Amino acid sequence: MNDMSAAPGSWTPDGEKVPPPNEDAVIAATASVYDPEIPVNIYELGLIYAIDIRDDGAIKVEMTLTAPGCPSAQELPEQVRNAVLALPGVTSCEVETVWDPPWDQTRMTEEARLQLNMF
Repeated sequence: MNDMSAAPGSWTPDGEKVPPPNEDAVIAATASVYDPEIPVNIYELGLIYAIDIRDDGAIKVEMTLTAPGCPSAQELPEQVRNAVLALPGVTSCEVETVWDPPWDQTRMTEEARLQLNMF
């Protein structure tokens, strides 16, 4: 018997339960978000600290910003939330902005450092 009280997106039109996405899919979704001031996605910048995927499709993302006074402090977490919610099988997404540990350039991927000429 189907539990239709589940959040939208957790069932196919035929009533089959859609499994939650894997971590690679969630990473790809977060990597689709770019800081408007830096031409590198936020995953490569090292702004995503943790991804927790529950069996029921609920996802929690812990992220930070390059600085507490970042002008994109309101929009980036919302963009991450919307990108993750668009994945099949996601029932909810909570994005928490954390400041500990503080972000620094060592969290960037090598590719991001090369792209920004930060060696």
